[in-house]
Amino acid sequence: MKLTPYWLDTATPSGDYRRNPVPERADIAIVGAGFTGLTAALEAAQHGASVVVLDSHTVGWGASGRNGGMATTGLAIGLGKAIKRYGQERALEMFSEYNRAIDTIEELVKEHSIDCDFQRSGKLTLAMNAKQVGQMRQTQETLAKLADYSVTVVDKQDLHSEIGTDFYAGGMVDPLGAGVHVGKFAHGLAEAGTRAGVTICENAEVTELAARPGGGHAVRTTRGVVNVDRVLVATSGYTGSLTPWLQRRTIPVGSFIIVTEPLPLETVQRILPRGRQAADNKMLTYYFRITPDNRLLFGGRARFALSSPDSDLKSAEILKSAMSTVFPYLSSARVDYTWGGLVDLTMDQMVHAGERNGVHYSLGYSGHGVQMATYMGKQMALSMLGKPSRNLWEHLPNPAVPGHFGPPWFLPIIGGYAKVVDRFS
Repeated sequence: MKLTPYWLDTATPSGDYRRNPVPERADIAIVGAGFTGLTAALEAAQHGASVVVLDSHTVGWGASGRNGGMATTGLAIGLGKAIKRYGQERALEMFSEYNRAIDTIEELVKEHSIDCDFQRSGKLTLAMNAKQVGQMRQTQETLAKLADYSVTVVDKQDLHSEIGTDFYAGGMVDPLGAGVHVGKFAHGLAEAGTRAGVTICENAEVTELAARPGGGHAVRTTRGVVNVDRVLVATSGYTGSLTPWLQRRTIPVGSFIIVTEPLPLETVQRILPRGRQAADNKMLTYYFRITPDNRLLFGGRARFALSSPDSDLKSAEILKSAMSTVFPYLSSARVDYTWGGLVDLTMDQMVHAGERNGVHYSLGYSGHGVQMATYMGKQMALSMLGKPSRNLWEHLPNPAVPGHFGPPWFLPIIGGYAKVVDRFS
């Protein structure tokens, strides 16, 4: 069993950027070579800016290469809660932004000929009980009435047309959800960026953002210093002490994944007959999909701990048991990959993007980072260049997590709360 992300293991690297020298000068420095940073770099370079992307590891090493490969519709908090919190008009605009984000991925794939198995296979959200199915019907009615947007609710007696299990009470299908091979997508963005003139420096950890008296920053790395006019922090769940203000507002929650051996075609068609991107609506959610080479990817919040080899192996045992509970006929399937990564939650589970003390940032994707990181990378690049852009999240209140000044000591508390909620919901 490999302790590396399946996506990165099965993607051809776009290049070796570990020895690229850190330039002395650039218009824009981007911290983080994930979807936010790579898309921002590509967009800015296409507008004529000189851009350097700096990462302490390698392209796609962080959240962008460690997720489920799902670009799915809908807000993390749900449309109903968003309407109560922000009002109908604003909530619907936010909802639509997630669809624009998936469109952005599709546009980038086509424009730059990125071979990354992008497919609009649809999103299947699964209910644990009849009450949740009823809530799905309310969402269906709200979307049809207020947004002229169509989703389908599937009752339990018809659910086998969507998924080969009796574990769930029903589901809701949104046809616009998509799947993507995120390792290939990340390296496709990196290759497109380098063609446009972007400099990518791997193994170049940023250690300080030193404001210059005349404006801009001296960005100090373990491999040199680059002086820039503008900085974008794109570190997602790996936001740390480099930016203490952002660190205090980012909750890094571990999400873990296993991937099986290649499965027979008849088994694949039994698991997800229509090839949807699937997730249930527990707080300790399970999410799963079929990979391009007919494996089952099965993930979830197996443990409220950070990723490490020991933690990943323990999580693999938990997820293998969960997978066998949902799909009993997979109990003997071999697991070929297991890994963990960090999801960047915020107190309100909303995206937060803007500028503070001359440093631009975008994070808080709350499990929807494949599409939102890509979309917001493009929007932040446009914003930094003074061009028309969309940022619905810029003025949202962004409170700090009480008592959060370093390692997330509170994760076991969150995990215990989630277990209680799932048990009694």
